[in-house]
Amino acid sequence: MKTLLEASSLNYSRQGKTILNNINLRIEAGKILTLIGPNGAGKTTLTRILLGLSQPDSGRVERAPGLRIGYMPQKFAIDPHLPLTVLRFLKLARKARFTIAEVSSELGIERLLDQPVQSVSGGELQRVLLARALLARPELLVLDEPVQGVDVAGQTRLYRLIVSLRDRLGCGVLMVSHDLHLVMASTDTVVCLNQHVCCHGHPDSVSTDPAFLELFGQPQDSALAVYTHHHDHDHDLEGQERSIGGNR
Repeated sequence: MKTLLEASSLNYSRQGKTILNNINLRIEAGKILTLIGPNGAGKTTLTRILLGLSQPDSGRVERAPGLRIGYMPQKFAIDPHLPLTVLRFLKLARKARFTIAEVSSELGIERLLDQPVQSVSGGELQRVLLARALLARPELLVLDEPVQGVDVAGQTRLYRLIVSLRDRLGCGVLMVSHDLHLVMASTDTVVCLNQHVCCHGHPDSVSTDPAFLELFGQPQDSALAVYTHHHDHDHDLEGQERSIGGNR
């Protein structure tokens, strides 16, 4: 399996406070790695370092040559008076390899294209940000809290869509979340972070690890059951079924 990105011995401190301590991880093509941890665990800082937006105090990050990365940020703010439609916002993306029509259809946001970005709901904005991240046909898709502002039913559909995108594009996915309970069946590997790597591995093993239980408590069966069935169809973000197809 091709390694897309590998971090070794990362350390990062600010104002005498340790944010990250000796972090090691590897992201492979075709695999979903979920980074979890409580608020203040260093998840966003680590993500910024992996993307090259911040530099560690020590350690290194190695990326595959020419690696194409699609990034969906946790927070997005825009001047409420800026005349910017969703379509124009998507056109700002550089080096697009998919068309706006393709990603809009994939995510069910065609009806939003002529609307001001400021007018869409929280869940709709998440879809718009994901569409922008997909335009480059990324080899690595980085999603920082992708279900923020989305209701539980929408979260289910979005996680299934992310898995479907991984399958069709063959990309690696780094997904950042504060809650493993909701992403159990949508990830291959979990890294539990709280300034250091508390535990890592398959989600089934991590969910019973004492370090995980100390941070998050016992998972609720009802929360996990939503994502553990197998099916031969996919759902778009409007909840419509469609057969799982091949590559574009």
